[in-house]
This record gives sequence, structure tokens and C-alpha cells, in this order.
Amino acid sequence: MIDLNRRGLVLAAGGALAASAVGSSVWAAAPERKLGYAIVGLGGYGLGIIIPQFKNCQHSKLVAVVSGDPVKAKKVAAEYGVPETGIYDYNNYDSIKNNPDIDIVYVCLPVSMHAEYTIRAAKAGKHVLCEKPMALSSAECESMIAACKQAGKKLMIGYRCHFEPYNLEARRRARAGEIGKLRYFRSEHGFNFNNPTAWRLKKAMSGGGSLMDMGIYALQAARYMTAEEPISVYARETTDKSDPRFREVEDMIEFQLEFPSGVIASCMSMYSANQNHILLMGDKGRIELEPGTSYNGNRLWVGNGRSNEITPPPGPGATQWAGQLDHMAQCVIQDRQPIVAGEEGLRDMRIIEAIYKSAREQKRIALR
Repeated sequence: MIDLNRRGLVLAAGGALAASAVGSSVWAAAPERKLGYAIVGLGGYGLGIIIPQFKNCQHSKLVAVVSGDPVKAKKVAAEYGVPETGIYDYNNYDSIKNNPDIDIVYVCLPVSMHAEYTIRAAKAGKHVLCEKPMALSSAECESMIAACKQAGKKLMIGYRCHFEPYNLEARRRARAGEIGKLRYFRSEHGFNFNNPTAWRLKKAMSGGGSLMDMGIYALQAARYMTAEEPISVYARETTDKSDPRFREVEDMIEFQLEFPSGVIASCMSMYSANQNHILLMGDKGRIELEPGTSYNGNRLWVGNGRSNEITPPPGPGATQWAGQLDHMAQCVIQDRQPIVAGEEGLRDMRIIEAIYKSAREQKRIALR
């Protein structure tokens, strides 16, 4: 989940990208009806980014909203054609079980609320799409996965870059060997966070600072671009604790990942500078994206330097968000696992925990 004032800056975030999993055959047969989504949280991301995307969807529609602000909820519902029966607050949230129009719940809340509202949605008999990072801890991630499995419902994490054309094309070219054998990966993600009262700077709500918010993009990119899982991590934090923004969370954290093939990934997240960059170095060339995971304006170069700029083919949806929403709907219709299921969020969270441990203990941490 992100704030609207970051729209042109950065964002986004393991496993396998959507290239093969959401090919044209998946989208060919339209379902009898569009599946209904309930958006939980009408903040900058849920209201400002996700809800307007339903107009671009082929298989998904907005049927309900959940908000602690009844005035805002009624206004949004009226604007987007949601009936009064589709308006909920956090107290009557569990009654969504009685609304057959709701197939999927999209949790767009602060990280500290992800586990609770995912588990409650599963118990209400609904499939869940939850924003990243998945939860405050790997233990919470495990409880979310268990709840959805027990209810027989699907769980997907909002890694939108798996549906973003530039990331898909970079990954495809890397896998095709266009830059030879991959040797080195680098990614920096951050922005200058100038809102000291934001929930993201409260550890109890966010779970951490720039690593949880922006570093997850660098971590995800390292994993989906290399198609490998890291075997060790070494991290170092640099935070000015006299800065009132960073009384509870970290500013800058750099971490190095080692992969089984010998690839080294050098990553960094920060809350004190703007950066959005992905670089893959092979023994025959390079692939570079800058910005790499922004909402728009991403650019891609392949070869040596920046002489050969690439315009990728369209992604699996009209937009990356529409592709993500429709992918989840299609997974429900066809009874298959999302390409970024709950287990993907759990993998990231386990690595993030190891990164924090490495930074605290100032030593290399082996990953299981």
C-alpha cells in the first residue's frame, strides 16, 4: 500500500513473473460474470489507485467498500456505483459473508492490519488479495496462509510489477541469454519521505522503515530477475536517529544477497533520497531499468550502456493493476494458484527478517 504523493516516484515489487502464467490463452474466454471485489481501506492506494482501475478490467468489478469513515465510504460508493448494501465498516466487516456479490477482498490497509483482515475475510468465505509487504512477520504470514487454506480460499499478494510490461520484458530477455551469463544484479529503491506523522514511520503499524516499504521492490526484483532464491544475506543500516522521521524506523539499509549460481545482488532502500533503479550485468552485456518499478514512465535499455532503448510489448492487462486484479479473478474462476500467492509474500518476509538480523548483528546470515 502506498501514498498518493508517491505516484510518480517509485514502487513496486518475488517468484515467477506473469509472462508465461498470464499468457493470451488465459484471457481469451470471458467468464459469465465479472467477479466482485470489496476494497478494504480507502486511503491513498485503495481509493486513489486501485478503485479507478476497475474500468480497465475484463473480469473484475467493484461491488463493496470497507472504511472507518462512513461519509467517505458513502461518497465513494455513490461515485463508483456501489449499492448501499456494499458499504461496510471495520465493526461489521465480518458480515461480508452474507453478500454473495463479493468474491474477493482486497486488503489495502497499514501492514499491521493485513493479517487480521485477511484472516477475517477467509473466515467469511472470501478469496483475498493483500497488499505488500504481506504482514509484520513471517509468523503472521504463516497464519494468513493457514487461514485461507483452511477456508479453501485463494490468497494473492499485491506484487504489481509481475504484471508490468518493462519488468516482464527485462526478465524475458535475461532468461533468453541476451546478456550472457548473469554475474551481478543491483537495485536501489527509495524516496524522500517528508511526512513525519505518516503511519509508515510508526514501527507498530509498518513493521519497519524503508526496507519494508521500498526495499521489498529491490528484493523482489533480485529474486524474479535471477529466478533464484538467495542462500545468504549481509546487511548494514545507516540512520540518523536525530532526524525526527527516524525515531522508530530505519532510513537507509543496504543488503547483499548471494545466489546459488554465484550471482551477487547489491540492493539498497532509503527514505532520504529518490531512486528507482534495476541493473543486471551479464558477461555479454547489461539490462537496465530506470525508473524500473514506477507507476508510469519506466524505461528499459539492453546491450551496452544506454544506446539501445527498448519499448516492450503490452502486458497482460490494460494496466499493471488491471492485470493484477483480473489475474486473481481468473485464478478463482479456473481454480489455480496465483503467480504471487501467499507463499511468495512469506518468502520475502523471511528474507527481510534475515536482513534486519544481519544489520543488527553485523554478520552474514545463511538463509534456509
